Amino acid sequence: MIEAIIFDLDGVICSTDQYHYKAWKELADELDIPFDEKDNEKLRGVSRMESLDIILEKSSKKYLNDEKQAFAEKKNIIYQQYLNQMTVEDLPKEVMDTLQKLRNNGLKLAIGSSSKNTLLILKQIGLENFFDAISDGTMITYSKPHPEVFMKAADLLNVNYKHCLVVEDAVAGCIAAKSASMKVAAIASAYGNNVADFHLNCFKDLLIILNTIK
Repeated sequence: MIEAIIFDLDGVICSTDQYHYKAWKELADELDIPFDEKDNEKLRGVSRMESLDIILEKSSKKYLNDEKQAFAEKKNIIYQQYLNQMTVEDLPKEVMDTLQKLRNNGLKLAIGSSSKNTLLILKQIGLENFFDAISDGTMITYSKPHPEVFMKAADLLNVNYKHCLVVEDAVAGCIAAKSASMKVAAIASAYGNNVADFHLNCFKDLLIILNTIK
């Protein structure tokens, strides 16, 4: 029986993909490194530093760790400037309506995101005080596909991992959830992968699949 639902944030609750892409693109252009939307797909569900390493693989130069840290911080500053443009209008009505129905059904709700900007994003879209627990990139050592971020969310909720359902838009996140013995519903870019237990055509399909889980 499912007692709690843990949501990835980017691409599930709201979409910040375009802001990530624009920020990484600005940095890559400055470093004269080829970077397009296909390259950006490789960054889904992984940490900022791991994303940077993937981008730098195309560079002919080798960078010191201090330089890499500076690049990552610069990307985040650019990204946060884009995030500051977000408003409650960036939260789809379907998502908010579904979240309210899930809560009314007595389910515990949490965020499990590798992003270190989770609190900023939630504040911008008006959900900073909505969830029962928030586990994010500021609290973890390992990023997805390691299950740490989801395990911390479940621990904060005081719910057994086997009674948690994770909603993810990245295959790495689906793998993370399954390795923690959690069920996982794939949406958006993760739809159709062979790791997930369920596949959501749209966010509100959560209400349908929950009736099928025993």
